[in-house]
Order: sequence, then C-alpha cells, then structure tokens
Amino acid sequence: MSEIRPELFYTKEHEWIKKTNNPKVFQMGITDFAQSALGDVTYLELPELDSTISQNDVVGSIESVKSVSELFAPLSGKVTARNESLLDDPSPLNSSPYDDAWLLEIEITNESELSQLLGPEAYASVAQ
Repeated sequence: MSEIRPELFYTKEHEWIKKTNNPKVFQMGITDFAQSALGDVTYLELPELDSTISQNDVVGSIESVKSVSELFAPLSGKVTARNESLLDDPSPLNSSPYDDAWLLEIEITNESELSQLLGPEAYASVAQ
C-alpha cells in the first residue's frame, strides 16, 4: 500500500502539496503512489523559476524506465523555488518522494483553489 501523509493535500493526478512557513507558498511533489507506478525515475523537467502557472496545467514531465508522465500544477501562482538537485539526479524521488524530493515551491494567487484538492481520505480512494 502506498504511503499517504495526513498533513498533505493531493491531486487526482498524484501530486501533493503542503504549506511552507509562508502561508502563501506551497511545496509540491509527486506521491508515493505515483513513484511506485512510474518505477525508477531517470529524468525530470520542471518549469523555470518565476514562471506563472495555472491550476491543472501541465508544468513539466517525469521520465522513468517504464514511461513518461506529465506533471500538473496543483495550484495557480508563481514558481518561487525548484529543487535544482533533482534536475541533475532525480533518484531521490525513488526513495523519498515526500521528504527530500519536493519539486517546486509555488506562491499561490488563488487560495480558493485549495478547496479543489483532495484530503488524505479522499486521495486514498484514488490511489488504489
């Protein structure tokens, strides 16, 4: 069974977000379920720093030995940080998709979009 953390919000496309110390900034990554489905991640493409992104838009891609998947923006806003180390070596996604392997930080522009995300219980029914 995939790990689902209670403090996170989720998308149906298997991304997670969590608040940072700044209430307007959220960290984003892929879920344990997504990583398990992908297998060993070998390549990662992320949006540029300071890019403006919109909820549900494709913002990058993730390649594994099995397939290529798109990354979707969980919220609208501006990319304020990228986990640059993963661009050189995406292997931490394989062992730690929640901790060391966050992908982006997004300064959100529409707080009401949070209501469209899934809580842990709702995500558990999607991640089967």
